[in-house]
Amino acid sequence: MTLLVIENYPKAGLAALGRYASARGLTWHVIKAYDGEPIPEALNGYCGLVVLGGAQSALDDAAYPHLASVCALIRRFHEADLPVLGICLGCQLIARAFGGRNVLDRPIEFGWHEVIPTPSGISDPVLGALGEGGPLFHWHTDTVSLPDGALHLAKSKMTPIQAFRVGRATYAIQFHFEAALQDVRDWSSDLSDEILPHTPN
Repeated sequence: MTLLVIENYPKAGLAALGRYASARGLTWHVIKAYDGEPIPEALNGYCGLVVLGGAQSALDDAAYPHLASVCALIRRFHEADLPVLGICLGCQLIARAFGGRNVLDRPIEFGWHEVIPTPSGISDPVLGALGEGGPLFHWHTDTVSLPDGALHLAKSKMTPIQAFRVGRATYAIQFHFEAALQDVRDWSSDLSDEILPHTPN
């Protein structure tokens, strides 16, 4: 079974999620959208879609013209009842794809902060793994409003919408659950120019 993965930023791949998927026999095909690789229009037999994070705004089609195509692809997978997972920017693109509002340029939420599941999140088959919640890694300024009909799954102190679900299996997750401690250490090295403005000297 092969996943389609959209990478929106260099050195920001599947991380711990990839290790988890590999251990369960899944493979994946990566589209480096940040490098100009075209977004597929067809589902091509993929078993699901993962849309990863990035520093760009989910509305910046002028600078990143692939974003509208990613939204269309999200809707195609959803309509085919195939699982969709959006993380960070991917979460914001799912909101855009289903009519939610993208809220731009808020104060940054960066580092390890508590994520608190809602009652719906606690009972959700995916977000339920968080139990009562705990510290997870964050790196974002933008956020979203819930699309009509979406189920609110998690929040944090700074960000009311940290996760939601559309339908059966389209999951939008703002926080970086794919980043284990070693992955964050790698980001600290590989993406230090981007991180330095958000950390004390």
